[in-house]
Amino acid sequence: MSNDSHRALVIVDVQNDFCTGGALEVKNGEDVVPIINKISPGFDLVIATQDYHPAGHQSFASSHGKKPMEVMQIHGVDNVLWPDHCLQNHPGSDFHKDLDLSCVKIILRKGMNPEVDSYSAFLENDKKTSTGLDGYLKGMGVRDVYFCGLATDYCVAFSALDAVSLGFHARVILDATRPVDFPPQNNDKMIRTMVSAGVEMIRHDEL
Repeated sequence: MSNDSHRALVIVDVQNDFCTGGALEVKNGEDVVPIINKISPGFDLVIATQDYHPAGHQSFASSHGKKPMEVMQIHGVDNVLWPDHCLQNHPGSDFHKDLDLSCVKIILRKGMNPEVDSYSAFLENDKKTSTGLDGYLKGMGVRDVYFCGLATDYCVAFSALDAVSLGFHARVILDATRPVDFPPQNNDKMIRTMVSAGVEMIRHDEL
């Protein structure tokens, strides 16, 4: 990586279960793939995150006898309960077949602890357990981190917010993301939250 350019791209969870027909489908999720393929070669470092849950994960509605998209308290925090998704060693956890991984240097698997979900690429949802990405990026001299992928209002947003809190300059490439938008208006709320925290919203043609 050159000394004068320290930009990293984090491709968040562009996996089959978050695309059309997947267990936790994000509307038009696969539309981000051509844009990501176009922009990836322009970064010094590219990381892809992969949701990778064991069976019976605490974030699954089925683990609690509940219906998907219900909300319940887990460890004192309100959690959306999701359909079973991105199960380890299942096709749903695979990256979308058209996603070009040739620029990706690291694949970071998250959500592997059965007791704690992990939206962010940096910290699990307990806000204490680190994935190690923070130290790696800082060790590589990265200060500017760009985010794309799925979904805007969950894993992308939590990653960008953590990036800012950890001292990075964070930008979300909005047209290279798609939202779950649950509960309704959640995407607008999370975009406002990110902007208030200092995350910059851009489009891919501004890179």
